[in-house]
Amino acid sequence: MKVKEIMNKVVAIENNISLREAAKIMSNKNIGSLVILKNDNIAGIITERDIVDNASNLDKKVSSFIKGDIITIDEDESLETAATIMSKNKIKRLPVTKKGKLVGIITSTDILANSDEIDADFFID
Repeated sequence: MKVKEIMNKVVAIENNISLREAAKIMSNKNIGSLVILKNDNIAGIITERDIVDNASNLDKKVSSFIKGDIITIDEDESLETAATIMSKNKIKRLPVTKKGKLVGIITSTDILANSDEIDADFFID
């Protein structure tokens, strides 16, 4: 199974908005994370946890959560590849791209929900 078959819609924000604005967007859309864009390129991810951990400073810009290069996956990659990338990098969310542009997001929960589609040998060391 390919990533594009189970990826979710993604909501992206510009890097210059505040945590307060990001929290409002997450609440209105009933989602737990947002992809941060800088000049139309994927720059980072901000989560509910980031906002809770910084609740005393909601005027802080989301750009402060950009940490180096963001890891992405192409929509045509397999779920096994996505699971490997997430495991190796200890991440729970992976932006999905098509020709380098953001088209969705896949989470560890998505992969677990579709684990019957992953080759059983993948889980054996």
